[in-house]
Amino acid sequence: MPIDLNSMRNNPAVVQTQTDTGLREYFRSIYSYMTIALALTGLVAYFAFDSGLYASIARTPLMWVVMLAPLGMVMFLSFRIQKMSLVTAQVTYWVFAAVMGLSLAGIFAVYAHESIARVFFVTAATFGGMSLYGYTTKTDLTRMGSFLIMGLWGVIIASLVNIFLKSSAVQFAVSVIGVLVFVGLTAYDTQKIKAMYYGAAGSGDTLGKMVVMGALTLYLDFINLFLMLLRLFGGRRN
Repeated sequence: MPIDLNSMRNNPAVVQTQTDTGLREYFRSIYSYMTIALALTGLVAYFAFDSGLYASIARTPLMWVVMLAPLGMVMFLSFRIQKMSLVTAQVTYWVFAAVMGLSLAGIFAVYAHESIARVFFVTAATFGGMSLYGYTTKTDLTRMGSFLIMGLWGVIIASLVNIFLKSSAVQFAVSVIGVLVFVGLTAYDTQKIKAMYYGAAGSGDTLGKMVVMGALTLYLDFINLFLMLLRLFGGRRN
């Protein structure tokens, strides 16, 4: 008996299976990109600290470039990715991860190395749980998005103000609120990335760029959650 391929393509069960498989591959690519970027950031950060490169840069005005470059690259990717080729988007993403590592090298001078490792694994467990929740939950998290974005802006503004105030109480409050914000954003962003896949009309380069932006979004959630937890629980070097 011949197989009716048209019937198979129009079969809802077959279509759903293909969609689910595509979604899993999509997220597998996103998490792979994010994991490799985190590894690259960590390696660059440790090398920059251990080699003395960070200390040399920290004594020059070039430090401002190192601090602001990651933000500029995030904005560049966010606003220009649709006009980039996929290869350019990928290269920019990897360069961003490396530059972020250079900007974070200072944490090795402030916190004990075992403390950094401990907080990293706590962050990974927290991030993993919240991302899994965002992926699997049937609850629409869209409503909490606006509150989380407001909280994020509050954290950013308070952090900038505290550069001049140098208040430990403000830093503690910002860190606590920051943990809550980025825990929520991890679930919210994961669900949003999932919804983008279902709403996407395209493949190839378009899907590849979606992977890059999804990985960038979750990478930023992870890094910021890690830094907030490090400020709260990181043990300083003697």
